[in-house]
This record gives sequence, C-alpha cells and structure tokens, in this order.
Amino acid sequence: MNVAALRPSPSLRGLVSSPHRGLVEGATLVALYGVYELIRGGGNASLSLAQSHTDSIVSIERHFHIFGERALQNAAHAVPALPSLLGVAYVVLHFVGTTAFLVWMYRKHRDRFAFVRNTLIAATAIGLSIYVLYPAAPPRLAGLGFVDTVTNGAHLNLSSNLLGSVYNPYAAVPSLHFGYALIVGVAVAAYAPRRVIRIAGALYPAVMLIVIVATGNHFFFDALAGGVVVGAGYLIARLVSSRATQPSPGADAESVVLPSAERFNARRFRPAEHALDVAA
Repeated sequence: MNVAALRPSPSLRGLVSSPHRGLVEGATLVALYGVYELIRGGGNASLSLAQSHTDSIVSIERHFHIFGERALQNAAHAVPALPSLLGVAYVVLHFVGTTAFLVWMYRKHRDRFAFVRNTLIAATAIGLSIYVLYPAAPPRLAGLGFVDTVTNGAHLNLSSNLLGSVYNPYAAVPSLHFGYALIVGVAVAAYAPRRVIRIAGALYPAVMLIVIVATGNHFFFDALAGGVVVGAGYLIARLVSSRATQPSPGADAESVVLPSAERFNARRFRPAEHALDVAA
C-alpha cells in the first residue's frame, strides 16, 4: 500500500492547520485584487472605441426590447434622496459587502470557502481579460443622457485624475459588481442559517442590478455578461476542486482511507482476511 502518497507534506500540513491561515487567505485576496486593479486601470483604450462598443450593446438591447436603463434612472431620480443613497451603495456594497461576505464564509463555512474563493478569482480573471479585449463605455460616458449618480450623489468623482490613475472607466463589460453580488447572493441563500438572511441573499443580486443601472454605470447587458462570467468561474472552480480531491497517480486503491461503514462493506468482499481477523 502506498499510504504516504495521499498524505500531505509536513510543510503543506503546517500551512493548512496554521492559526494564521485566515491572515494568509486575506493577504492573498488583497494582493490579487490589487494586481487586478492595476491591470484593469492600465487600459489605454480610446473613448471613441469604447463608445463604439457601447453603441453595439445598445443596439442589441433595442433589438430585444430591453433598453430600459434610462427609464429606470429617471424613476430613481424622481424619489428624493434615493440617487445619493444609490451612489453610496454602488461603492459600499461592492467593496464592504463582498469583504464581509468572504470573512463570514471563512469563519462560518470554512469547508466551502475555498470553492467560493476560487469561483470569485476565476470570474475576476475572465472579466479582466474581457476588459482588455473589449473596452466599453458605461452609460454615464456613452453620450446617451445618463446622469453620473456616483459623482453627484456619493461625491466620488470616478473621472478625477487621482482615481483615473488606477480606475479604467471603460471596463464596463462584464459588470463584476453584479457578478460578485451573484456569488454573494447564491452562497448566502444556500448557507445562511436563518430564513430572513437567506431571503436577503436571494434578493441581493436584484438590488445590485438596480444600483448599477440607476447610477448610470452599467447596462442590463453588462449584468448579463457578469452572470455568464460567474458561471464560467463556477465551472473552473469545480474542475479545480475535482482535481484536488483525486488521489495521486502513485497511490493504489488500498491507500484510500474509507469511512467506517465503507471499510466494513469492503471487508465483506475479502472473506479470507475477515476469517483471519476472527481467528485472531
């Protein structure tokens, strides 16, 4: 039997069981997000190219009769104080909400954390690739009469020189605001212990959709693309998970540690060995 083939190395075991693993996970995610923002903000696409791609998106939405973003923004601006609330929500929900969710997953559902983390990382990597290959202007920069609610409501100028050095205004497709919200919502709806929290999780992607559209930062098409990217990230995470649970090539069948019931059933098919055990 090659039992050692399935045993992690001492260094790997130490890392997995380390009391500082949470800090390692957090630092890794922060570093990866920093790299993501640097690459995302380094785009040098022209406004004309980004607007041409946006024109194509609008044409697709008009063709399928779903171009209703301006009507939604107008309805939101008709409610006093709602535009300011939406502008703040656009910034806070994405960063604070996603961070709080990851902390909750790690503390309360650590056995599922790695899968959720891998889904998020894979979706982010795919989204980053699309940003580079297909720059698109958000509605607020598309010349279609949309209002920049984040700048006017949250007093955060996304087009300022300071933010412009690390922020790519033409990274609208896919919407990772919606993509992340979809990951958060599905996981909370599946894993939260209380029903009211599960319901809130199920509604969270819809709330984020209203936020990103009503603030003039995304079209419905962008959100749909974000959902597709998350689906691809989910499939990649499943592939990684299945490969991680496979025994190493050098391990034989008897190396696998079976649960007690399975060990009992396995012994039933080895009468000679069972007889020796009884005789002993």
